[in-house]
Amino acid sequence: MENVNVQYRDNKVIDRTKKIKHKIAVMSNKGGVGKSTISVNMAMSLHSKGFRVGLLDADLHGPSVFKMLGIEGQKIMAMEDQILPKTAKGIKVISMAGLIKDSSEPVIWRGPLKMKIVKDFLSNVHWEDLDFLVIDLPPGTGDETLSICQLIPELEGFVIVTTPQEMATLDTQKSLSFASQVNIPVIGVIENMSSMVCPHCNKSVDIFGKGGGKKMAQKFDVQFLGELSFDPNIVINADNGKTILCDNNENIRKQFQDIMYNIEYFVENKI
Repeated sequence: MENVNVQYRDNKVIDRTKKIKHKIAVMSNKGGVGKSTISVNMAMSLHSKGFRVGLLDADLHGPSVFKMLGIEGQKIMAMEDQILPKTAKGIKVISMAGLIKDSSEPVIWRGPLKMKIVKDFLSNVHWEDLDFLVIDLPPGTGDETLSICQLIPELEGFVIVTTPQEMATLDTQKSLSFASQVNIPVIGVIENMSSMVCPHCNKSVDIFGKGGGKKMAQKFDVQFLGELSFDPNIVINADNGKTILCDNNENIRKQFQDIMYNIEYFVENKI
């Protein structure tokens, strides 16, 4: 399969993004696997270590990071040709959720308009100097994802998120193929919702299976970043603007710390 030439440079995007040291996109061809959860917690983890962090919610049709960071309903301000990101928990954030009047209304846009707003998020947002920009991509390999790759081909790489079951990993494999075709590195694969400890019997239950993400990483010869167990408190916390860093489940916090160690190791060593 031939590689896809996605390079499309824009001077305003270049000027803005050259002040950002590392740009990481969180991706999956499958919806509902926890990309936004990973993105938000990745940004929070990096910020907790003293890095200057931005978070770009590129899921135009289903933006969720504002809610997960506890700023749902707040609006983004624009001054002339400059968009001011919101600051939540020390992180600079941009999302369609801060632009639309009613969050319950759908965004019904065709490709060209979606590509324009993605470009605006990169060229007109006043990100300032950042150590990391985490980009939460929508499911699939469509307009928004391709636009990100066109505009910032110097992406550090993709973090691919999947759940363990075969139906999810088969779909997520398309993300790995996409990364190869657009010549952007894959930082690694995260297996989310890997297992759950039953609150009644205290036994580990593989509710969505186990090991699918690791097998997929091995098949495509990319790094397996780690697994993250399922915990209903993660869902509750996300709905209330809290992160894994606030969770009282020590096992899950340790799992996420290990994942972040592997991501940071990749960035530092440019594997």
